[in-house]
Amino acid sequence: MVSSPAGLLTTQRIDKWLWAARFYKTRALAVEEIDKGRVQVNGVLAKPSREVRPGDMVCLRIGAMQWTLQVQGLSLQRGPAPVARQLYTETPQSEAARAQAAELHRLSREPALSMPDGRPTKRDRRQLEHHWNERWSASLD
Repeated sequence: MVSSPAGLLTTQRIDKWLWAARFYKTRALAVEEIDKGRVQVNGVLAKPSREVRPGDMVCLRIGAMQWTLQVQGLSLQRGPAPVARQLYTETPQSEAARAQAAELHRLSREPALSMPDGRPTKRDRRQLEHHWNERWSASLD
């Protein structure tokens, strides 16, 4: 981290920035996701110690959602969500893709509805387990 003469940050580690921007609850979670290859800075896979500065493009994946962001500011501490939102701007393409994915998720069928009788009861599960154990027994009987 390098400070300018006025005391403002000019660069910051990507794991600290993702934590301060409230994408991950802890820095350890941010490091874990970075190590899994889910974060890119300017099109290159990032390492936790990678320095970011205002103007950099950050692409990250959280679950099924893909975010493409431009770094607008840096922060030494994690603040409230409205303040954290000022640290980045999301690209219009990213916003549209996330909105479309959320709509598809909202319109998708509930998986339990595909079962004709609903979810198996405890009794049903016991019967299935009993049948499975009888059928695939490793005994010499």
